[in-house]
Amino acid sequence: MKHTSHADYALRVLLYLRVAPGRRGSVGDIAAAHKISRNHLDKVVQRLAGAGLVETVRGRAGGVHLVRDPSAITVGEIMRTMETDFAVVECLGPVRYCRIAGVCGARDVFSRALDAYFEVLDASTLEEIAANDHGLRGALSMTLGRPTR
Repeated sequence: MKHTSHADYALRVLLYLRVAPGRRGSVGDIAAAHKISRNHLDKVVQRLAGAGLVETVRGRAGGVHLVRDPSAITVGEIMRTMETDFAVVECLGPVRYCRIAGVCGARDVFSRALDAYFEVLDASTLEEIAANDHGLRGALSMTLGRPTR
């Protein structure tokens, strides 16, 4: 299973905010730090804000900041916020046309695998995956909370 770039970018935004001083940053700074499109990041941040994970503030002193404690945000929650389709095989999707549906055991196997996948993601928090503050700040070229360009 491969997640969309929006799910990947959501993780990057939240990791950045977790290690940023004051847990705040601008979309431009986050995009520059990760060397990714600001336009894509705007959409991702809007979705994260709609889910109550971040808040955006307009203006000169504005930016994006975490709303909740990173230890209360699970990776599973982030993935569910950003993704709409976890059907790794057609029979797990909303349209289940398959000539062997009902006589094949694959649906049960993939369903259990997906449950196990989310069990791991739901047990992992933003705090845990961003525990290497120093390393993340270095990799993102953060100085005083801002990437160097």
